[in-house]
Amino acid sequence: MDAVFRALADPTRRRLLDELFKEDGQTLSALEERLPMTRFGVMKHLKLLEEAGLVVSKRRGREKLHFLNAVPIRLVHDRWVSKYAEAWAAELSELKRELEKTMEKVFEIYIKTTPERLWHAITDTDMRRKYNFGAIVTSDWTPGSRFEGSGNGSLIFEGENLEVDPPRRLVQSFRALWGEDVKSEGASRVTWEIEAIGDSCRLTVTHDQLREGANNQLYGGWPMVLSGIKTLLESGELLTTPGSLRWMQGNDQYLSEIR
Repeated sequence: MDAVFRALADPTRRRLLDELFKEDGQTLSALEERLPMTRFGVMKHLKLLEEAGLVVSKRRGREKLHFLNAVPIRLVHDRWVSKYAEAWAAELSELKRELEKTMEKVFEIYIKTTPERLWHAITDTDMRRKYNFGAIVTSDWTPGSRFEGSGNGSLIFEGENLEVDPPRRLVQSFRALWGEDVKSEGASRVTWEIEAIGDSCRLTVTHDQLREGANNQLYGGWPMVLSGIKTLLESGELLTTPGSLRWMQGNDQYLSEIR
């Protein structure tokens, strides 16, 4: 958390995050045009933001694009803000998601675990329910196979496993079904990438092939999902976010039914 606070303390770096908030996936040249400083200065600030995990860069051909990563900010929210102003913060978070319109969203988090344990957390039905809004996700996790998520007896999302390379990479088509407003968005794509780094893993989730101005429900929950995975694997505990609370409520209902 110290690196995040140090990165946010500088007004220039906050300005860079604001620019990525307005338009995600920008090149260094594009960001340079928006700031009254040299290219070297922008590069220096971007490096510090990447080290803090607030910015993620990805290569697209010859270009290097920079994306705002909301996960560290969500972790700050989960640890401090939610205890005092959950309703107020939720309103701001909803406003942020409403304003963001992009074809691609990238989320990144570091978790102290092994690639095998992280892959298991992503593909195991019971573990997935604990951080993924209580969804019961099932699949045989083979290339070309179907996966689906259900809740309260209804199908809430579905897709196809396009690439399955355990425990490193999982690429899936994704179609939301929980409401008419998201059904009309059609299919998008989600890529899970796991990279071992020392005694930890870097998990990067890229949600792309979204239409311009896509409904923010499609990608707005990823920071909570990734924060939930991190907490579950590192401590065995559940975050008191909607993603975990729905699992606990569903689990309590299930236990009451079988008693």
